[in-house]
Amino acid sequence: MNKYVIETKNLTKQYGTQKSVADLNIHVRQGRIYGLLGRNGAGKTTTMKMLLGLTQPTSGEVTIWGKPLRTNEKKLLPRIGSLIESPGFYPNLTATENLRIFATLRGVPNRNAIKNALDLVGLPYKDKKLFSQYSLGMKQRLAIALAIMHDPELLILDEPINGLDPIGIAEVRSFIRDLCTEKGKTILISSHILSEIALLADDIGIIDHGVLLEEESLAELEAKSSRHIRFTVSSTTQAARILEQGFHEMQFTIQDDYKMRLHNLDISVGEIVTAFVENGLTVSEAYVCEESLEDYFKRVTGGEGIA
Repeated sequence: MNKYVIETKNLTKQYGTQKSVADLNIHVRQGRIYGLLGRNGAGKTTTMKMLLGLTQPTSGEVTIWGKPLRTNEKKLLPRIGSLIESPGFYPNLTATENLRIFATLRGVPNRNAIKNALDLVGLPYKDKKLFSQYSLGMKQRLAIALAIMHDPELLILDEPINGLDPIGIAEVRSFIRDLCTEKGKTILISSHILSEIALLADDIGIIDHGVLLEEESLAELEAKSSRHIRFTVSSTTQAARILEQGFHEMQFTIQDDYKMRLHNLDISVGEIVTAFVENGLTVSEAYVCEESLEDYFKRVTGGEGIA
């Protein structure tokens, strides 16, 4: 079995001379929540539309459960639930009545599918309340109920917490997490809200101007943005050798010929600087850096960061 539920290879969407998505390679693992993080206009929605066959890529390939989407739409798409844009619910009907129409149109066979979906998102079944009277959070939950009504194995959710108040965000976050941990769903979720993705996702892909800048687990990203000692020296190759031989230290990363980071803060900065200088190195910078996850995103995207 392929370990990736979704895999893209050089996925590209071009409008004229403008590339909305450029050579995207993402890897969504089974039973995990993958957060596609980027500012508005970064290419998240276009990517998700290509994953669902709603937009044809200019080039590249989408593979789902190890099979190319292009020739297997009829087999693969029924196993996927999605929320890309707000569904066209009827304002003068109840949640149950709205879902019943969609169930008929989609040929959802299970009689209990509507009740099960509403139960899962915490909305009442056969309630008298009309859709027009729903709060934003309730409307978003109903949209997710529609996405999961046919019990899909994979969910693709584009900005599901957009426009919600803090209580609505917490509610939606909670049952998205439950869908993964308790129901075993694989979930791809996009957002421009860094703090929410950090609370929800297992793996993160950072997209900016259609280009995937980073892709790794949340734990790996947090380690990158955690406290460390930053050095700027005349030779990182020589500095690494001093750390390994003189301090028996391997917890460092070399960024280029002059910059490096030491992730073990138990060693005295003064002792390291002294050892560097005694071995003929020039040390221009040595300081403890406490970079937040937000600071890290600002740095990798080269801009003002993400909300």
